Amino acid sequence: MKLLYTLLLTFIMTASAQTTMAQNNTPRPKLNHLAILTTDLKKSTDFYQNIIGLEIAEEPFKDGRHTWFSLGGGAHLHIIQELDSKDNHRKNNHLCFAVPSVEAFAKKLNEAKIKFENVPGVVGAITTRTDGVKQIYFQDPDGYWIEINDAK
Repeated sequence: MKLLYTLLLTFIMTASAQTTMAQNNTPRPKLNHLAILTTDLKKSTDFYQNIIGLEIAEEPFKDGRHTWFSLGGGAHLHIIQELDSKDNHRKNNHLCFAVPSVEAFAKKLNEAKIKFENVPGVVGAITTRTDGVKQIYFQDPDGYWIEINDAK
């Protein structure tokens, strides 16, 4: 699971929203979806829809065990009811979403009573990277780390 998650995150960092061509005109892969497991589909669906702000997408299974979210550019996040217990996740293994304002998003987290922290782990603090991008980290209901930043 950890290897799959790491590979998928690598695709996020390297894939563009549209298929790009290599120098030899060979189509490059583009991100199709990420899948994460949950102990409580309803709780995770609510979190990703109402806290993160993702839009629910049509999912073909209709078995009550999946929620699909659109990530833009044809990519999706699949939440799958499958975990029996929460795993201990590391911060460097995370999903990242860019928003217009980290401060406004942090306010939303505070209103929802969701703790966030900066890179070193100071609760309620925002990191400003050397390139000027602001970022915060927090965990979803199953302990997966999420980064929110204002990268353009």
